[in-house]
Amino acid sequence: MTDNSSHDTGDGGRAPSDAATDGGRAPSDAATDGGVASGAAQTHRQTDYLSSEVNILSPSTAYMREHLRIVWTGFVIWAVVVFGPVTATYLAPGAMTVTMPIIGFPLHYFLIAIGAPGGALILSAWYAKRRDELDNKYGIEHDVSGDNA
Repeated sequence: MTDNSSHDTGDGGRAPSDAATDGGRAPSDAATDGGVASGAAQTHRQTDYLSSEVNILSPSTAYMREHLRIVWTGFVIWAVVVFGPVTATYLAPGAMTVTMPIIGFPLHYFLIAIGAPGGALILSAWYAKRRDELDNKYGIEHDVSGDNA
């Protein structure tokens, strides 16, 4: 297992010049704690993910459970979007093979050729939005300009 002691600094990993310490600033400068973290974010910060068990059926942390719920929901939606028209064509070929009046294509062809890729695009945007909301809830920042890259 990897040594994860670099994350346990005792002072929250702050540098001497951070706002939570005096850092040699002028007395008129306000010292802050960087904002107020919610209970979920505080728990997330205290969790050692490198030593936590990763089990797709029973995740060990609240963040992992919520993320897995998003993934499984997206998977179910994807399965319905992709396999729904094919299954409907098999179960009701008369209704699904009728030609659509405006575009002149059969309904099943339109749903598979346009609906599946369009659904995947909408689903990816939905996943990105939900994942950003989850990351904000748990205080996860994706700073590309930082030194941790």
